[in-house]
Amino acid sequence: MRSTPDFAHEIAARVRGLVRIAGVDEVGRGPLCGPVTAAAVVLDPARIPSGLNDSKALTAHQRTAIAGEIWASADCAVAHASVAEIDALNILQASHLAMRRALAALRLRADHALIDGNRMPRGLPLSAECIVKGDARSLSIAAASIIAKVARDALMVDLAQQHPGYGWEKNAGYPTPEHLAALKNLGVTPHHRRSFRPVHNILYQDISLTH
Repeated sequence: MRSTPDFAHEIAARVRGLVRIAGVDEVGRGPLCGPVTAAAVVLDPARIPSGLNDSKALTAHQRTAIAGEIWASADCAVAHASVAEIDALNILQASHLAMRRALAALRLRADHALIDGNRMPRGLPLSAECIVKGDARSLSIAAASIIAKVARDALMVDLAQQHPGYGWEKNAGYPTPEHLAALKNLGVTPHHRRSFRPVHNILYQDISLTH
């Protein structure tokens, strides 16, 4: 049975005297194109939206509705690491870069960060802890997962209008059969991650065929 997130980690941090607790999560490590997106959210304990849950447990309609409530009641920030940064740094380090940028973009600096996952971003200017499967355990991380997912999905819909045929409005850049077929038939766009194997292989094949 899937557990639902709660406020226990946030309360524990508050007991230690840390007041502004930011949940941090990212989305977009697996796609073949587009940026990796992170969000940081400091919830108001008195105004936690009802139905707040791990973004993966919600429908797209539910995520969009709850994202609006989170933006209205919490301190939120979204940040990205670009395709060029992903290719230069690797996807893990680019994800951590986006997380650091999201924390820096909050209206007021957080006292403590709850980071989804098991790898701590280097160079954080505040105390932090990693929580494995944090989006299913911490309400603040769940909120960040929703904000990041809704923001990146919207960005991919915009990119899909500029580059039709890849299905990004439905697959968000993930390597679905439709996307992989379009990659072979239509080619690589500037938004594709050249360090990812399916994209790299097509580029390498194209170079081999022309020499």
